[in-house]
Amino acid sequence: MASPNFKYAKRQKEIAKQQKNEEKRLRKLEKRNGTDPDAEPASEGEIAIDAETGLEEEVVAEAEPNQEEKL
Repeated sequence: MASPNFKYAKRQKEIAKQQKNEEKRLRKLEKRNGTDPDAEPASEGEIAIDAETGLEEEVVAEAEPNQEEKL
């Protein structure tokens, strides 16, 4: 009968713990910076808050350049 590989199980447990701690650290960092990684970007006409400055900005669609400028 084969004996269980305790070192492998222990290492897998350590890796899972490290990943969990890294995810927790990233969530705290995102929360501290005021950004939400799961939040959808604001659509056109909505007010968005800039994460760096904390100022509100209205989201405006970018216009395509004129065809004359390309010629």
